[in-house]
Amino acid sequence: MATLAPPLQPELAQRNRAPAQLWLPHWSLSHCVRAIVSRSTLGIGRHWPAEWHHNHFPASPLCTISWFFAGHSELLEPGQAPQRLPPVSLAGPFTRPTQSRNSPEGHGMMLMLMPDALQALTGIDPARFLNRFVPLDEALDASWQAMAEAVLAAPDDAARVVLIESFLGPRWRALRRDADHPHLLRLQDWLQGLALQAAASGVGRSLRQFERRIKGWTGLPMRELRGLGRAEQAFFRTLAEGEGPVRWAEVAADTGYADQSHLCRETRRVTGFAPQALRELIAEDERFWIYRIWS
Repeated sequence: MATLAPPLQPELAQRNRAPAQLWLPHWSLSHCVRAIVSRSTLGIGRHWPAEWHHNHFPASPLCTISWFFAGHSELLEPGQAPQRLPPVSLAGPFTRPTQSRNSPEGHGMMLMLMPDALQALTGIDPARFLNRFVPLDEALDASWQAMAEAVLAAPDDAARVVLIESFLGPRWRALRRDADHPHLLRLQDWLQGLALQAAASGVGRSLRQFERRIKGWTGLPMRELRGLGRAEQAFFRTLAEGEGPVRWAEVAADTGYADQSHLCRETRRVTGFAPQALRELIAEDERFWIYRIWS
């Protein structure tokens, strides 16, 4: 389980939170892009205590392209030396929560792609990059590298988002996979559509062939995807409670868990923390900003 430094002072964290922004994709890309996220600690990070420069991320089926326009980040793995990430990197799905540490000041952006979309656009198997980061130029072709360089050179985040969507839009349309609704695609909805597509694809219709297709498109087995989708559903269900007390047994029942203990075990597996502790950390702790931005 992940460990933490002493709790931050809530009022101080609130006053010094780093600006973070989330862009939802154009509706035609909503089955390709989950979101684009940026965050900057320029001008404020140098005054923070060391622990504030850490980031906690949950396990996720998404593939991510990350840019650092200023500063850098290091991946922190238990028992290993910190791994400094390149200015532009690709990460595959992660089956475990991760922690990273940023330089005192920095500015970065993440493009979160559905794994089957990346597979369809590039032909790569997301499983090749499971639980790891690689330099983008080791994974994707010259056209993707040129897009990434243009994003690095763009004057601001708004221009970067335009560049990313302009690059992906025609390629995604060429696959004839335009979305049929303009809403944020939650993992459970995406997984249901993926299952229907897998069931209707190919000659073989056996369970083993079905699961092989799913894993080939996403890099993860169906069981793992269902668990991550259920965890996200519980997260959004908890947000609906607002600031009041959460009835965890009801959340478990509403989101497909066998019972409250099952919810607690799965939340620890996906995030590293028990549900109530995670809820408090999201509300108060700058290190959990990636969770808070979805709320």
